[in-house]
Amino acid sequence: MINPIQAVTLDGNFAESSHRSASSNLGCPGQEESVIARPLRFLILVILLSFAAGHARAQAVAGPAPAPVSSSSSSSVSNSAPAAPQAQSSFQGSVPGKLEPGVLQISLQGAIDRGLKTNLGLLLSDQDVGSARGARWKKLSSLLPNITTSSYVDGSQVDLAEFGFNSIPGVNIPTIIGPFGYYDSRAYLNQSLLDLNALNNTHVATQNLKAAQYTAKDARDLVVLAVGYNYLQAIADASRIESVSAQVNTAQALYNQAADQVNAGTSPAIDGLRAQVELKTRQQQLIQSKNDFAIQKLTLARVIGLAAGQQYELTDKSPYEPFTAMTLDEALRRAYASRSDFMAASATVRAAEYTKKAARAEYFPSLSFGADYGVAGTYSTLATHGVFDVRGTLNFPIFQGGKVHGDELQADAQLEQARQRLENIRGQIDADVRTAFLNLQSSAEQVEVAKSNIDLAQQTLDQSRDRFAAGVADTVEVVQAQEQVATANDSYISSLYSYNYAKISLARAVGLAEASVKEYFKGK
Repeated sequence: MINPIQAVTLDGNFAESSHRSASSNLGCPGQEESVIARPLRFLILVILLSFAAGHARAQAVAGPAPAPVSSSSSSSVSNSAPAAPQAQSSFQGSVPGKLEPGVLQISLQGAIDRGLKTNLGLLLSDQDVGSARGARWKKLSSLLPNITTSSYVDGSQVDLAEFGFNSIPGVNIPTIIGPFGYYDSRAYLNQSLLDLNALNNTHVATQNLKAAQYTAKDARDLVVLAVGYNYLQAIADASRIESVSAQVNTAQALYNQAADQVNAGTSPAIDGLRAQVELKTRQQQLIQSKNDFAIQKLTLARVIGLAAGQQYELTDKSPYEPFTAMTLDEALRRAYASRSDFMAASATVRAAEYTKKAARAEYFPSLSFGADYGVAGTYSTLATHGVFDVRGTLNFPIFQGGKVHGDELQADAQLEQARQRLENIRGQIDADVRTAFLNLQSSAEQVEVAKSNIDLAQQTLDQSRDRFAAGVADTVEVVQAQEQVATANDSYISSLYSYNYAKISLARAVGLAEASVKEYFKGK
């Protein structure tokens, strides 16, 4: 396949050679052949150019995506482009409240309380409960008495010939009767006495309502998880600003020291340049950290329903406290007893079982009762008298064209799906709890290691600066020590965030997020 650039070059050479050939043939015996060949060559040139342009477009459309930029180390600033926007979960949105004066002081528990009032995921779940409650009332109406009333006034004139009444010898039959008028006013009562299909459908709606209520309760745990994640992430970003600010100060002090030594002639100029590059790098990291923190605060504000432009500050920090609340076996027992999504799936299974019973009940007879009572008469005399009708109806289905069999097949499939989803959630609960415990154990160990590493890295930096001041080392050693300090601080912040988020994840995995978060984070 010809490369577009090669094709253009080839076409250019071909055009040039053609031009030379045409010029050399002017006035020669083969001039007629050259004149005939030029349009053909021009046509070939157009085809080649079109092929090159098409190839370039194909590369632009279907070419390989640019390779992702690898994440930079803590010693350099990340220059990767922002990630493409992803589909937003309803739990990352909210219905914003009103703008409040001043700067709000928001703790983790305060953020959770706000999220439980304004988070979009929870509000939508509450509306699903209302919808399920309405569906239950609709099914229940088929089992409850239905009472209506209607009144009408009628004026009529009848042509008997229209109905085949002809004159009979010796009998005088009028061809027209009327006009005459009458009225009727009644109340009607209809009551189902035995309808297993309607009864089971009502049970289905009741279980669906329970499932919606459990789902709404589970949504509260998901709100706690979403708020906790974003709040802890904001705390981690704030901690990184403090850490990077300290690194900027250290880099500034090193640069001042190096500049003094360069000016005094005791150090080469490369030491000053190296220290200046380190200072600019840390300053760039500080700018990025402040931007990350500002964006994370906006994200948190969206989750907890703050008004647009609302100013607020985070009051809680991210402390480290050993976790001793429960063992793994105890957490698993609590999870199976408390997880609302597991209870919702169980209710869905029961609803599917009643759906199957309702489909089977379509084969069975049904019994209903109806009655009406009212007054009727002619409006010419306004004379009235009581009228009523009482009836009982027994309905036997004989042949329904395979409808019941189809309903049974659908009900069987839905029941099997519900059972499979229930078992999936049972396994997911076990995985969630075990994963949270593994993250707790791992992040706790990382916190201890990172904490000791900060001290070691700081001692290394102090000694490197002393060696540089004494003239026995250059800025390379000091810059490397600064990078080690930066890496150690970033690792500590990340491990501390992971540890506290693992506690919130465990609270959600157990199904007691609201109460557990209050226990794990007591206003810290």
